[in-house]
Amino acid sequence: MKTSDYATLVAATGATLDRIAAEYTPAVFASSLAAEDMVLTHLILRAKLPIGIFTLETGRLHAETLGMLDRIKEKYGYQVTPYRPDSEAVDGWVKQNGLNAFYDSVHLRKECCRIRKVEPLQRALAGNRAWLTGQRRAQSTTRAELPVQEHDVAHGLEKFNPLADWSEDDVWQYIRANDVPYNPLHDKGYPSIGCEPCTRAIQPGEDVRAGRWWWENPESKECGLHVVDGKLVRIKVVAQNNSVEVTS
Repeated sequence: MKTSDYATLVAATGATLDRIAAEYTPAVFASSLAAEDMVLTHLILRAKLPIGIFTLETGRLHAETLGMLDRIKEKYGYQVTPYRPDSEAVDGWVKQNGLNAFYDSVHLRKECCRIRKVEPLQRALAGNRAWLTGQRRAQSTTRAELPVQEHDVAHGLEKFNPLADWSEDDVWQYIRANDVPYNPLHDKGYPSIGCEPCTRAIQPGEDVRAGRWWWENPESKECGLHVVDGKLVRIKVVAQNNSVEVTS
């Protein structure tokens, strides 16, 4: 991307964040503490926007990922809010199925994700008008039509993906240009980082999300945070004619 195009992209993302802060507060950003999310963290905190930042602390994250909480506090003086799963629900799932039963079937894996991610997300979003993610279209086939703004039917609020248009190169150009701290696992072949037992490093030439739930088919590789009734639902706001286009 040309320097002028990159600058335009960054400016457009900043304008989106400003609009969220002005029109959709209270709003919160769900950070996975990965590279994209650190870009948004930097943009939000640098501009001192009234957008809260939280992370889903599943109980099975890499030590390097958890270490990002301290790095954010040291760099920006901001404490990211962790949301943890219900301990009784986790214990019950493990007792019934085994600690690593998510390897056995997609159903069991999605139930683990529901307990450790989806239910805590619902608590984190309660009382807000909008939420933000660091998702990008280029990350996977399931996100190819990702809009910058959509209405989240499941949670009844607006959802923003401010980095939807960004490429991998854009993300890393921003990180290097602004000295943004990032998860050291990215330097070890992890472009996409989730829970430790469900994430591996990728090989040269593999898709950037090939290391997430690598034992499953690509079409099943979502954790449920962005799924309604088992399907990815995209609701695009078409500003030109003030209409709404629904795709699934």
